Amino acid sequence: MTAIASNLQAVRSDIARAAHVAQRNADGIMLLAVSKTFSAAAVREAFQAGQRAFGESYAQEALEKIAALRDLAPEWHFIGPIQSNKTRAIAENFVWVHGVDRPRIAERLSAQRPHNLPPLNVCIQVNVSGEGSKSGVAPDEAAELARAVARLPHLRLRGLMAIPAPADDPEAQRKPFARLRELMQRLNAGGLALDTLSMGMSHDLDAAVLEGATIVRVGTAIFGGRDYGENK
Repeated sequence: MTAIASNLQAVRSDIARAAHVAQRNADGIMLLAVSKTFSAAAVREAFQAGQRAFGESYAQEALEKIAALRDLAPEWHFIGPIQSNKTRAIAENFVWVHGVDRPRIAERLSAQRPHNLPPLNVCIQVNVSGEGSKSGVAPDEAAELARAVARLPHLRLRGLMAIPAPADDPEAQRKPFARLRELMQRLNAGGLALDTLSMGMSHDLDAAVLEGATIVRVGTAIFGGRDYGENK
């Protein structure tokens, strides 16, 4: 068994354990392998170990991997901040987008999504910790953005995404995830039909699963430490 295959097995076991504690079915939690900065060969190795969904944050790097791995056809998720000049490439090549936080970006993604492809699955990024350096819409502005995204013809609004401020204490980790879950509940009560909470990474996976995550985004625990090098 390769190192990546072994790591994937360990992460899946962690998800199953956390789901058991939360009295949830682990089958309802998608593992998104965050492959940004890692090679196409690493993605291929993970795919051969049974992983299917991969997350990328740099459009040009992602396009090179997508071209190199067309024989495998992984499910590609874009999880980074989205620049206006990258929306066409994202709309044409990805199945999910986890970082919409502005109406203009959503409008461009919808307009540029090829009509022969299914609607692009979208999560709205919410700045649940109120960090000035973080992308994301403020929680009290999420409903307006969600309704705007839901009206766009070539997008499918699926849910909410967050990257809370790091915390070491498990209870502190859970609080922002609980706020995101409660926000989704309020939006659904207001007439939306959201089914996705994209939250939790390598260091806070347990807390996210306990608070209802349906997608966890794990990179270093699968692929190892990152060398970001030049900005993509």
